[in-house]
Amino acid sequence: MSRKKLCEYYWAPFKSDCEELLGRFQQTESVRYEEFSAIWREMDFSGVFFGTQSDHEKRYFTRLIFTIAYRYILPPYSFQIRVGGLYMIYGLYNTQLIWPKEKIRIALKDWYDVQKLIADAKSCQHLDVVYIFKRLLSSKAFCFTAMPQKLTFEARERVQHNVNEEFRDHKNRVTELASIEMLEEIANMHGHYERLKKSSVPPSSGVTLLNLTYLVQKCAFEYQQWQDKIAAEKEKNSKKETTQKSESSSRAVMLAAIKSKSYGHVSKGTKSRRHRQVEMVTSGSGTDHALFSQKRRPPSLRTRTWQNFGKPSEPEQTQEWLLSVMEEDKNALKRKDIRRFKWRNNWL
Repeated sequence: MSRKKLCEYYWAPFKSDCEELLGRFQQTESVRYEEFSAIWREMDFSGVFFGTQSDHEKRYFTRLIFTIAYRYILPPYSFQIRVGGLYMIYGLYNTQLIWPKEKIRIALKDWYDVQKLIADAKSCQHLDVVYIFKRLLSSKAFCFTAMPQKLTFEARERVQHNVNEEFRDHKNRVTELASIEMLEEIANMHGHYERLKKSSVPPSSGVTLLNLTYLVQKCAFEYQQWQDKIAAEKEKNSKKETTQKSESSSRAVMLAAIKSKSYGHVSKGTKSRRHRQVEMVTSGSGTDHALFSQKRRPPSLRTRTWQNFGKPSEPEQTQEWLLSVMEEDKNALKRKDIRRFKWRNNWL
């Protein structure tokens, strides 16, 4: 079975299994790992690896399910769904059947969102989330890449990942809570509560009743101002980065123009005259003209030494010793040996 058919065959069933697992975890209204592990064991979720046959198919299927499960730890999903996605990746990584283990591809553009998720979990004292993430890091389960999927010629034919609206993180929940219909309902209920309390509590008791509708509307307004402030800061930082990039690019363009202008007007001589140097010589008549003269070669080290210290005298001719001796020298040596022998005998 080709990769394209494997992708089409396994994508939708496994995605539905993931959404069923995360949907059950969402119903618990908790982010504890013990709740997720109980649902994992109840569904026997590790059995997804038992349907493949060959090793090649197992590896591609493992890579595919990591690609699908990886989407659930990123925005726009809610915090609980993202935590459940992290737990699901942890379980799938430790129950895969291939060796060496397939790693989880994380794009560098998504690494900031993952770190922000762990920072939020740590600030809320969800230490089991931080522990699971540290276990994945210590086991080197992540493979940091430029893209979350490998780019091939079949990239246009890939199945798109549709976001489940039930898992989506609604950032305007406070605004939806403080709608006109909700405020009117709160006002009616609060008015009924005030009437009942006034009838049961005497006026001399000094009990003050709060305007609940005004407090809810005030909190919603302050939250909206806080969101607008964060959005304005992000927009300001993005504009600043864009301005810096444009300035650097304009400076690079200006330097490139200066270089091209300076190197574009260099006059090239013929090949026979490129090694010669042009010297400006002033004539005795006062008119200046350019004379082409070949550059003189500097004197050698021996010539400069002789100029500074004088030329040394010629060495005396010495007689060279030869291994072969002439006949005259042999006779002279014999006579000398005879005289020495006679003198020795006379002395004795």
